[in-house]
Amino acid sequence: MKMAGGFTGLSCAAAALFAFLTYRFIFWPALFSPLARIPNAHWSVPFSRLWILRIRFTHRENKTLFAAHRRHGPIVRVGPSELSIDDVDCVRTVYQGGFEKTSWYSVFDNYGAVCMFSARPSAEHSVRKRLISHVYSKSYMQSSPAASAQGHAILSERFLPILERSAKDTQLPHGIDIYSVFMAATMDFIASYLFGLRNGTDFLGDKAYREHFLELYRARQGYGYYDQEMPQFTRLCRKIGIPFCPKWVDAANKELGDWCLRLCDQISASPDTTNTDPRDEPVVWKSLVAGLRKDETTKGKDSLLYPAVSNFRLSVASELFDHVLAGQETAGLALTYLTWRLSQSLELQEKLRTELLGMTPNLRQRPDGTIDMPDPKKLDSLPLLHAVLTETLRLHAPIPGPQPRQTPEAGCRLGSYHVPGGVRVAALAYTLHRDEAVFPDAEKWDHTRWLPGTGTEDERKLRNRQFWAFGSGGRMCIGSNFAMNEMKLMIAAIYSNYTSHIVDDEGVANQSDGYTSRPANEQLYLRFEKVV
Repeated sequence: MKMAGGFTGLSCAAAALFAFLTYRFIFWPALFSPLARIPNAHWSVPFSRLWILRIRFTHRENKTLFAAHRRHGPIVRVGPSELSIDDVDCVRTVYQGGFEKTSWYSVFDNYGAVCMFSARPSAEHSVRKRLISHVYSKSYMQSSPAASAQGHAILSERFLPILERSAKDTQLPHGIDIYSVFMAATMDFIASYLFGLRNGTDFLGDKAYREHFLELYRARQGYGYYDQEMPQFTRLCRKIGIPFCPKWVDAANKELGDWCLRLCDQISASPDTTNTDPRDEPVVWKSLVAGLRKDETTKGKDSLLYPAVSNFRLSVASELFDHVLAGQETAGLALTYLTWRLSQSLELQEKLRTELLGMTPNLRQRPDGTIDMPDPKKLDSLPLLHAVLTETLRLHAPIPGPQPRQTPEAGCRLGSYHVPGGVRVAALAYTLHRDEAVFPDAEKWDHTRWLPGTGTEDERKLRNRQFWAFGSGGRMCIGSNFAMNEMKLMIAAIYSNYTSHIVDDEGVANQSDGYTSRPANEQLYLRFEKVV
């Protein structure tokens, strides 16, 4: 009898445990959770992250979530505690409401040191942003002697001569890989603004090293997945000797990190305070270092940035490494797609050239190859130039993927749903930019959407609200003004002097699906012809 009673007790305990687990992991997430009312992207998402993890691992997240939103609406559940949003009001709530970043961003802690982009608490991000935000403002850059002098040097001494040689060289019937050239030019632009022209890079002049650098950068693509999506599991595997990142990727990351650290150490060791050439002013480095030192002096250990100040060298390098990589790739990708689009229409190139040459001064080369820099405000206000660039950023956003945030502890309201605290929620430019109600025939590249007078005032306002190439809110891309300025300068320099023709665009139309989005073959060959 005692044995029978024991079995009965064990059976009851097992039944109770089974009932609890069934309720906790099946009935609760599917029927009773506050998220249960939200449509599921896949039947399994209330119970497991496996579906969304597989989608992310196979680089199909943007297109898959786009299809899910088209089926189910602006708010979709993609995991037990994960949501995707595709609604401008929800975007405002999350991104202008100061929702904190998630651990997903810790992979951007370069050298193990937090930077502004990876800082999770909004308060810390705000303090870091104040150190350098003024030098990235449109008004600062449009009046900056350093920015103007650096832009003039890069365009006149490096960039335009490459196009000139390619146009004259009859041995280059296949044209030049403008993707590689743009990646070089955008690196030189951002590096000069960070470190000064003399202490920056010359990727335009050193093609061999540029190609080596791009190979190193390609090596790290896709290997942040495990650290971002399964950080605890990944750390455990490393401890027991099961690394998910190949040694050659670690080597590439180390070489890239060492490269940026050398740039930082070089200028830190011998900041030339006697040099009055504005081209050599390290605008961002100077602002960042001065801000950190001031914070250290005034607040000491009470500062939110005390960890950064106590690890000064790596903190400065981490911040600038983030700027130099993001500043190069995003603008380089956008320029590649813009010239690809313009190269499909000589008529549109001619209209753009007419607009560009209407400025005084403009970027038309003199017979000796010299140029004048245009008024930055006039360049920025050119409607056709702005339209073709904005439409390219809409349809070919360099960063179209989700930007994760975490709902506050007290929860929030998204649309008609109450969402509890600690839920990962993300919007993505890919879906926002393809809303047919806002962008009719959304898969068509149509620059006229952005021309003045197109549509009603309300339609224009809605288009601008839903344009999300740089994000929105307090944590939107700090370099958006810098990127727009350098891209407009380069496009103006090209089409004031040349026409472009497609030679080989294989793979360009097939833009990769991921957080960042590149041409499939990472190349575009164009032929340039000098305008007489």
